[in-house]
Amino acid sequence: MSKFSQEIEVGGHLIDSSILTKIFDKIMDLHGEFEVDEINIGKKKGDESFARLLITGKNQKHLDEILETVYRLGAVSKIQQQITLKKAPKNYVMPDNFYSTTNNHTNVFHKGKWIPVENMMMDKCIVVKGNRAFCVPVRDVKKNDQIIVGEKGIKITPPERPREGVNVFEFMGSSSSSERPTQHIAKKVADDIYNTKKNGGKIVIVGGPAIVHTGADDSVSELIRSGYIDGVLAGNALAVHDIEYATLGTSLGMNVHDATLAYHGHRNHMDTINAVFKAGSIANMVKSKKLTKGIMYECVKNKVPFVLAGSIRDDGPLPDVITDVAQAQREYKKVLKDASMVIMISTMLHSIATGNMLPANVKVIVVDISQPTVTKLMDRGTWQALGIVSDVGAFLPMVAQQIRRKK
Repeated sequence: MSKFSQEIEVGGHLIDSSILTKIFDKIMDLHGEFEVDEINIGKKKGDESFARLLITGKNQKHLDEILETVYRLGAVSKIQQQITLKKAPKNYVMPDNFYSTTNNHTNVFHKGKWIPVENMMMDKCIVVKGNRAFCVPVRDVKKNDQIIVGEKGIKITPPERPREGVNVFEFMGSSSSSERPTQHIAKKVADDIYNTKKNGGKIVIVGGPAIVHTGADDSVSELIRSGYIDGVLAGNALAVHDIEYATLGTSLGMNVHDATLAYHGHRNHMDTINAVFKAGSIANMVKSKKLTKGIMYECVKNKVPFVLAGSIRDDGPLPDVITDVAQAQREYKKVLKDASMVIMISTMLHSIATGNMLPANVKVIVVDISQPTVTKLMDRGTWQALGIVSDVGAFLPMVAQQIRRKK
């Protein structure tokens, strides 16, 4: 064995999920060398495979760079190594060389055994407390927290390709393209939403105001009313224009059903904000019967939690909007807890923010008329997202219609 070599092991569905291929590719991309010392391929569909490799670098720094990369693809050192912990020097400050998380399921080797990291998210650190490990954002780091540094003792498990049934994720293969049969995709998405709920899963929508502008508000409202949606995450704009449409029939002053400009329509969204402030909250507006339909109405009536996160460009914003971004992030995370599927609709800002909070085993569907919006989410690390480039005003009614047929 070379001075700058180390044995690694990797297990799971290595072939059909392309895990082993990715490891080989990364080693070669980094100009390293490898030898396959042992490989056992599962004989049946449910069997796992195993491989043991000897990786060689040009020097220790080069070897460490390769190892760091393959560890993040699911490999571990043959010799189980204890994690290294250092204390946070003060609140909101992590020690140098802290381990920055991925969104993949992660275990750490602590006190002689592998323990799961709870609350998994990307771009966070790992805090160890007793015999438990937690994924923690910078703002929640406290002085003297025991934080993992370096890459030793960390095992990542990438999600595997779905093995049963034919759902939209198998059909599309996590790509984004406008050159797809939209009606067929809508049926696949509807099937997946229906089956997720049938199996007891939790579905969250992340939405932008284009839902209202394009005429898809009624479809989203129907999904909430029918019990398919368990949470709504958005900004001020979706709520404002949803309530504007519900009370005045317009969105940004345009009549939604015929796209004509309403008289004095330019002030309708401000009238809407004023009306909510008069009531005191969206819930009070529903209680007083000033709001009788729409996405926000259905959330209140069906006790579906919603979080509205503010931004610097907001008009108003509505009294329900959380203007402290750190608090809004925490509230988003509460709604996303244990989510099985997240549907992101025409909002780059809130989609990317939400994607950063999700573990990689959560199904993500992104629908937007702009392909760069869809691909940017994947580029930012939410690689499991399924991108659908389509007009939401046409696509969501098709999804709602397909689900309606299943009743």
